[in-house]
Amino acid sequence: MKNDSSSSRRKFLQHIGATSILAAAAPLSSLATNAKAEERLLSYERKTSANDKIRLGVIGYGVQGHFDLNAALKVPGVELAGICDLYTGRIENAKELHGKGLFTTINYKELLDRKDIDAVFICTTDCWHARITLDALAKGKHVYCEKPMVYQISEGYPVIAAAKKSGKVVQVGSQRVSSIGYAKAKELLAAGEIGKLNMVNAVYDRQSSIGAWQYTIPKDANALTTNWDTFIEATEKMAFDAKKFFWWRAFKEVGTGVAGDLFVHLLSGTHFITNSKGPESIYSTGQFSYWKDGRNLPDVMSGVMQYPDSKEHEAFQLTLQVNFISGTGGQEVIRLIGSEGIIEVNGSNLTVKHSLMPQAPGFGGYDSLFTFSKSMQAEMQKEYEAKWTAEQRKRKTKEDIIFKALEGYNDHLDHITNFFDAIRANKPVVEDAQFGFRAAAPALACNESYLSKKIVRWDPESMKLT
Repeated sequence: MKNDSSSSRRKFLQHIGATSILAAAAPLSSLATNAKAEERLLSYERKTSANDKIRLGVIGYGVQGHFDLNAALKVPGVELAGICDLYTGRIENAKELHGKGLFTTINYKELLDRKDIDAVFICTTDCWHARITLDALAKGKHVYCEKPMVYQISEGYPVIAAAKKSGKVVQVGSQRVSSIGYAKAKELLAAGEIGKLNMVNAVYDRQSSIGAWQYTIPKDANALTTNWDTFIEATEKMAFDAKKFFWWRAFKEVGTGVAGDLFVHLLSGTHFITNSKGPESIYSTGQFSYWKDGRNLPDVMSGVMQYPDSKEHEAFQLTLQVNFISGTGGQEVIRLIGSEGIIEVNGSNLTVKHSLMPQAPGFGGYDSLFTFSKSMQAEMQKEYEAKWTAEQRKRKTKEDIIFKALEGYNDHLDHITNFFDAIRANKPVVEDAQFGFRAAAPALACNESYLSKKIVRWDPESMKLT
């Protein structure tokens, strides 16, 4: 494709309906012939219906519980029926926001016992995810569980079995897999837009105290107001520690660190885009770089995973990075690197950049040619020019393309809407229990690798450690 040398490039807007994003997209073959193509807009028009009212219960009303519920209440036909949290201040907050008549409890089993609740959001500390999911399915509730789906790899198998047996909808909360941007990246990769994939670089950096989980701790926090004895039932007996209750992500006794919070987002996104079932080898390392506040899981962490050749994709390597004191100011990007270019996914936007090798092999320049005798150089130069035409020696060019979601698009709302649509239509979700586990297990294995300083072997087909 020729480069456009004009001072002002024309922008072509591609409107893609959310209900058929892949089918409605312009054929990729047309991109190569459209020399002016530069920017395309991913528009989104979801039709929602209030048919079949769904009554919702929320278990864990912290930061993510608030965000998830706020999104759910934007979906037509969804009603709040109850909230459970161990901290009494959040129970009070729930009634202030949603009315004094709202059913609230510190015992999640009381919420599950209610016949008027159809589905639950599980937004608790990681160590409670599997237990509450199993109890909710046993009570006939549909489940939306925040990532990671489980706290320990061993918990994944009973959750998958229970989800299958129950016949209920189970969706894991890695919302980006419902993004129209990720869907577009998936389409482009499958169409060969960047050649053959060989590496993925995935980064989720932050640079703030809140981003590093130093959340505000209320002045009345104590063992009674947090129902501490109940809180530690899912883990191990330990003395009250307000940080472990409110900053739980930073402590391995109750949370899963950057691996379970952020690596899992990068893994689920990579798996969705590539159709992958997971890696076969996992290695991770980390350090305590800045936030030395008592946490026992690192604030800077990297992972390297090898993905095998499979029917879904050719072999590729995945690198993972989280830096909580990043001079970038923070970034979230999945960079898919192929033999002919890259797809860089930033949130729901993406950029495609191409780099095509010439048909002819390299000759001259930074080469051993100049070290030969002049007669040999001349002879080989003549042979090279006779074999390869000037056109074959040129690097081909192809225009970069930018895809942007419409302003206001929200993949979190999309993911939650997909959950309720699946309940109403009895259809599969994007991130079911098996998908959620295939992202959670390698993430959790990163912690195991970091702590043991060993490579972890994983079978992505059987979903078991080897």
